[in-house]
Amino acid sequence: MGMTLTHSEQRQAEYRWVVNPAWDLLMAFSWIPFVVAALAWSGDTSRIEWLVAATLIFSVSHQPLTMPLVYADGHVYRSRHLIFAITPFVFLAAVVIGLRLDPVIIAAIAGVWNAGHTLQQRYGIARIYGRKVGQTNGRIEHNLLWGMLLLAVVWGAADSATPDRIAQAGLGGRNQKGLELLTNAAPAARLVLPLVILGVFALAIMWLRQELESPKINPAKWIYMGSSAVLFGLIIVSPIAGFVGYVGAHAAEYYLIVYKHLGDRYPDAETDGGAPLGRAVRSSAGPLGLMVIYTITVFTAVFVLRRYASWQVYGMVFLTLGALHLFYDGLIWKLRRPEVARSFKIPTP
Repeated sequence: MGMTLTHSEQRQAEYRWVVNPAWDLLMAFSWIPFVVAALAWSGDTSRIEWLVAATLIFSVSHQPLTMPLVYADGHVYRSRHLIFAITPFVFLAAVVIGLRLDPVIIAAIAGVWNAGHTLQQRYGIARIYGRKVGQTNGRIEHNLLWGMLLLAVVWGAADSATPDRIAQAGLGGRNQKGLELLTNAAPAARLVLPLVILGVFALAIMWLRQELESPKINPAKWIYMGSSAVLFGLIIVSPIAGFVGYVGAHAAEYYLIVYKHLGDRYPDAETDGGAPLGRAVRSSAGPLGLMVIYTITVFTAVFVLRRYASWQVYGMVFLTLGALHLFYDGLIWKLRRPEVARSFKIPTP
C-alpha cells in the first residue's frame, strides 16, 4: 500500500474537530509555550528551576478540577457511590503512611503514575477524534503512544549526557536518588534501545496502514497524533524542554476539555438530573466564569499552603488530591458513558 491517499480515499477524509480548528490547534500545540521558554532559558539554571516549579504548580492546579465533576453531579456519584465515598480516606491514609516511611518512594510512584495518566489523556483525546468518524478500534493507537513514551524514557536512560543535563538544570538535590537510578539503568537501556526503536517503527507503520484502510479518516486526529510525536521527539533531543512541555500541555488540555464538557454536559436540568454543577454552569457566571473562579480558588489555596503550612501538609493535601484525580479520571472519562459521548457529539451504541 502506498503512503499517499488515493482519490477515493481523499473523498472519505473528513475533518471532525472537538470544537473548531482554532480551539483544537490550541489544544494540540499547547506544549509549545513551555518548550520555547525552556529552550530560550537553556543554560540559565535559576530560570529553568523557576520554569519547572511553575509548570509543576500549574499541573497540580488542574487536579482538583475532577472533584466537582464527581461530587457535584449526582448521576456520576451514584454510578460508583461506594468507591467515591471511601476512596478519599483510603488515599489519604496511604499518603500519610507513605510520607512517614519514605517520601522518595511516594514521589517516584506519583511521578510514574502521572506519566502514564498523562499518556492516557492523550490517547483519550485521540479516541475522541477517531470515534467522531466511526473508528472503534484504538488498540494500535494506544500501543503506539505508549511505545513513543517508552522510547523517550529508554533513550533518556541510555544517553550518558542525561544525568548531567538534569543536574545542570538545577534538578539534582532531592532527585539525587533518581539520578543514580537513571545512571545505573544506562547499560540495560542501551541494550534494549534498538528493540524499542524497531517496535515503535513497526507500530507506526501498523497505525498508518490501519488509518488508510479505515472507511473514514479524520485528519484532525493526524494533527494531534503528529503533535504528540513531535513532543516525544523533543523529550529525546532536550529532556528538560520536553518534560515541561509534556507536563504543562497535560494540564492545559484538561482545562480546555473540561470547559468544553461543561457547556455540553449540562444544557438543562432535565438532561443533567438537576445536578448542582449543572445549576452552577447555567448561572450568570457560565462555564467560563466557573473556570475562572476555580482557578483563582486553587491558586489561592496553593499560595496559602506553601506560605503558611509545612511541606508535609502541602504534600499530603496535593498528593491525595492528585491520587484521586488520577484514579477518578479513569472512571468518569469513558466515551461509552452517554453523557460523556454527548458532550463531545459522539454517537453512542
